[in-house]
Amino acid sequence: MEVSLTEQVRTACKAVAEKATHVRIHYDRIPSYAASLPLEQIKSPELDANCHYLGHGDDTVAFLLTLDAINFGSGYFPYLRKRPGMSGYFTMAASLNDYYKNHGPLSPQELVRLTLEDCAKIFHQDLQNEPVRELMQLFATALNDLGRYVLEDFDGSFVGLVEAADSSAERLIQLLIKMPYFNDIELYGEWMVPFYKRAQLMAADLHLAFGGDGPGRFYDLDHLTIFADNLIPHVLRVDGILLYTEELAARIDAEELIPFRSPEEVEIRACAVHAVELLVQELKRSGQEVSAMKLDYLLWNRGQQPYYKRIKPRHRTRTVFY
Repeated sequence: MEVSLTEQVRTACKAVAEKATHVRIHYDRIPSYAASLPLEQIKSPELDANCHYLGHGDDTVAFLLTLDAINFGSGYFPYLRKRPGMSGYFTMAASLNDYYKNHGPLSPQELVRLTLEDCAKIFHQDLQNEPVRELMQLFATALNDLGRYVLEDFDGSFVGLVEAADSSAERLIQLLIKMPYFNDIELYGEWMVPFYKRAQLMAADLHLAFGGDGPGRFYDLDHLTIFADNLIPHVLRVDGILLYTEELAARIDAEELIPFRSPEEVEIRACAVHAVELLVQELKRSGQEVSAMKLDYLLWNRGQQPYYKRIKPRHRTRTVFY
């Protein structure tokens, strides 16, 4: 029997968590932490209409695919020119939303031709800043790949890509990871550890944007794991669920970059995934059916609170996967 991609994520992350030497899960705290979670706050998450091109049918599908194609760069975000009161992600989303409102959707043909200078204009960034210049080049490459993929495999139709998933989030992940920057697999020693953060997030974003109908209808959303980035681990660290070695904690607190595919970086993401799976299991034992995706919403929004931003830094890694 073929093992699903999301089950591969769960299995690999559990294996990493059991072998990890830089990060460990505070297993004894799982039951009390699960009981403390305000589950009523995750009933009706919504995308922010000020930052997302909503209510435009097929063009909304195009927007979300385009946005999630470049929904990475947290390791570069401290250098970005951000909008007042907005994080790096919301700055990028709002800038793309404004572009769509003022100029219309970017076609696949336009995406293929985008340069880093074009991306700097769309996202209002300064190319004299070297980390930002590097990020804008990564954005251009990601968008070139998306445009080419949609043109060559789906006759230029963004909706065609989503329809090819046949209402399966698992199938959508399979389609998206054919693009290199969506193929979120890391190395841990000799192990291949998949996370598929943005490919999974794409299904969730479509679900939210379309209220679970049309392009947003997926019958297997409950299969998704958390969308492993640097915020959920941060929240779990602050809340005492993830414990870092003194050396790793000091490096993160000093805002040192944690190298991509280093053991520490993989352990942070994998332990966060497995910890949330343990929370899901604990909640089920108490009679509460809550998916990992819904806990992701809760913990991600918790991480937006000033306390979590102020108490200590989150880890930063320069990668195209988050």
